[in-house]
Amino acid sequence: MTDSKETIGALGAGRMGRGIALVFAYAGYRCTLIDIKPRDAAAAGKLRQDALVDIDANLLALEQAGVLNQAQRATILGRVGFVAGDAAPAALATIDVLFEGVPETIDAKRAAFAFAGAHLRPDAIVASTTSTMLSNDLAPFLVRPERFLNAHWLNPAFIVPLVELSPADATAPATVARLKALLEAIGKVPVVCKASPGFIVPRIQALAMNEAARLVEEGVASVEDIDKATRYGLGFRFAVLGVLEFIDWGGGDILYYASRYLARATGEGRYAAPAIVDRNMREGRTGMRAGRGFYDFAGMDRDAYQRERLARFVGLLRHLDLLRGPA
Repeated sequence: MTDSKETIGALGAGRMGRGIALVFAYAGYRCTLIDIKPRDAAAAGKLRQDALVDIDANLLALEQAGVLNQAQRATILGRVGFVAGDAAPAALATIDVLFEGVPETIDAKRAAFAFAGAHLRPDAIVASTTSTMLSNDLAPFLVRPERFLNAHWLNPAFIVPLVELSPADATAPATVARLKALLEAIGKVPVVCKASPGFIVPRIQALAMNEAARLVEEGVASVEDIDKATRYGLGFRFAVLGVLEFIDWGGGDILYYASRYLARATGEGRYAAPAIVDRNMREGRTGMRAGRGFYDFAGMDRDAYQRERLARFVGLLRHLDLLRGPA
C-alpha cells in the first residue's frame, strides 16, 4: 500500500459498509467504518467487534477458497478502522471518498449528510449506496452536490464486480470520472446510469424474479427446475453476453416475434415489446447478421467476435464440469 492512495470512509457500519471496507482493504487501501449513531462506549465497542468479526469471517471464506493466505488475511483486516462518537469528526476530515450506507430513510440520509458535510474536506467525494432513492432526491442534502452521486453496490459487495453509478443533475462530470477510476483501480466494473428508479440491474432482475415466482404460482414447473433453468440457461448465457448483445446475437426479429406471440398467447401486456424493438424491425436493425442492431457491427470481424464469445462459453462449461468430449 502506498500513501498516494485515497483514504476511504464508510459512513455506517452495517452490512454494506463492512463489504465496502473489505473491498478497499483487500485492494490495499485504508478504510474507516464511521458510526455516527449516538451510543455509549460499550455499544460502540460491541459494534466495532461485530463489524471486524464479520469482515474477518468473509476474509476467512476467501482464504478457504484459496484466494489469500492467513498472513494476507491479517494484513487486510488491519487496514480496516472503526470510529464512533466524538472521534467521527476528525476521521471524516481525513476522508477522500466517503460511501454512505445508513438506513434507507430520508431522515437518516438527511441527518448523515448534514453531519458528514460539516466535517469533510471541500474536495471529498460523497457517494450514497442507496438501492432505492434517486440521486436527485439526495443531492440537495449535500453542501456540495457537485461532489455527490449514488454508487449502488450489489451484495455481496466484496464479490460482485458491478457498481452502478448514478449521478444527480448537479453532479460534476469530474466527480463521476474520479469515482469510476477509483473503482476500476480496485478491480470493480462501474457503469453509469441516469437518476432513474431501480438503476439497471434491480430494474431488470425485478422482472425476472417476479416472472419466476409467477411460474411457480401457475404450476408451470417446480421451484428446483425453474432455478436449474435460470442457472444453466439464462445465467449461463448472460454470463458471457449482455442482454442487449444477446438480442443482437440471436436476432432482434426473434425477440419481436416471440414478444408478439407471448403477448397474444398469455393475454398479458407485460410481454409486449417496447417501441424500440418495433422501430429496429422497421429499420432493419435486427442484429449481427444485419450488421446493426443495438450495436453497430460495421467493420467488425464478426467471425473472430463469435469465436471469442464461444470460447468463453466453453470456458464456463469447463468451470461447471459440464464439458464433454465428442463420442
